[in-house]
Amino acid sequence: MHWDKLLTTERYGHGFISGQELGRSHYHKDQDRIVFSAAFRKLTGKTQVHPLAINDQIHTRLIHSIEVGSVGRSLGIKVGERIARDLPEWIEADDLGVIVQSACFAHDIGNPPFGHAGEYAIQDWFKQSRNAWLTEPLSEPERADLKGFEGNAQGFRIVSQLEYHLFHGGLRLTYPTLGTLLKYPWTIEHVDAKGKFSCFQSERRVLDELASKLGLIKGHRGQYSRHPLSYLMEAADDICYAIIDLEDAVELHILDYEEVKPILLTLCGERQMEIPELLHDDVAPHRKLAALRGRAMQAIIDSIVDAFETHLPAIMCGEFTGDLLAATSEHVVEGMRQAKSLARNKVFLDSAKTETELGAYHIISTLLDVFIPAGFELFEKKDNHDLSYRTKRVFDLMGGDAPMPRWALYEIYQRQLDFVTGMTDNYSGYLARQIGGTGPGLV
Repeated sequence: MHWDKLLTTERYGHGFISGQELGRSHYHKDQDRIVFSAAFRKLTGKTQVHPLAINDQIHTRLIHSIEVGSVGRSLGIKVGERIARDLPEWIEADDLGVIVQSACFAHDIGNPPFGHAGEYAIQDWFKQSRNAWLTEPLSEPERADLKGFEGNAQGFRIVSQLEYHLFHGGLRLTYPTLGTLLKYPWTIEHVDAKGKFSCFQSERRVLDELASKLGLIKGHRGQYSRHPLSYLMEAADDICYAIIDLEDAVELHILDYEEVKPILLTLCGERQMEIPELLHDDVAPHRKLAALRGRAMQAIIDSIVDAFETHLPAIMCGEFTGDLLAATSEHVVEGMRQAKSLARNKVFLDSAKTETELGAYHIISTLLDVFIPAGFELFEKKDNHDLSYRTKRVFDLMGGDAPMPRWALYEIYQRQLDFVTGMTDNYSGYLARQIGGTGPGLV
């Protein structure tokens, strides 16, 4: 791969390459389009780790995305400074920072209500034998998209199809920003060992065009190589969720400061010597935690930049596998392992979190029980006038987001999932109560 193609200023859905502009760069415009989108705004009402937390200090998806963007910007700028001699003449280090930051802002934009719990609920609903009749007319890849619903792929659909210019380029972002967003640039037929993918069948054409414009390499398994900057976006996300999840757990009294402290000190490595008197006994635990977190993040960022520069030849050839964090220094790898282990064994198994996620599962199932059969009826009857009263009311509720008669069944279901997954946690819960017959005034 070559940086002159990887950093093109051409936009998807726009049709031409713009020249140099004063004020905002092309990549700054990408960032502004993402920030002002409805999908980004809705992240303030979506779960990060702890659904419907009463404590206002706990992270939502919006705050998480902003923090990931901050780390991603630092990574992009530092990498840009390291590899400046290899970059096109129109590119500065700050441009890489903006591209990575924009992708970070959008990396969770496709998450359904209740985060991963919502993803699993959608997947399980389509896998249930009682719902099999609803997917029989679909092709196998289309059916697989629904049974393996991915927030990553939904995010790609939102920015490239749904926001602003509906089905005509979406946000019309530059190809570099779109490419950096794609953590798994392939469809479900080519999933990796994690079972992850970033493109539904409906956006396959967009992916192919993106790969061609950026010069991404297609491997023997049918997977495109990742845009080099996507490794920085992924690393920024990993840093934030691994460390901030623990900080939230301390705030919720799931963990104690003393349980988290040794992990952060491990991540700090040599920077342990820089920790000031803030860690003395007369300082509140949350202030100690913030001080340690800052040092730990800086140490990880420096180590990731080193790893990116070391492995850049393999990355540019599409031969690098895994993630950058696994290629960092020993103390970072060990600290991240400890952080994820503690989160897995104590935070994710917390009883209050489990109870809320079970409720979330019921909410998503209730919504799909109403929406998806309505879509199937529209597909069968091909006309709005012959629909049942209930189905008409479903599409009245969707308003301008409703699917059109004579669409393919897959397109109908996609449009309905666009509507359901775009809901916030609170609104999905409210609507599930209303249509499930247990809302205010109904019982």
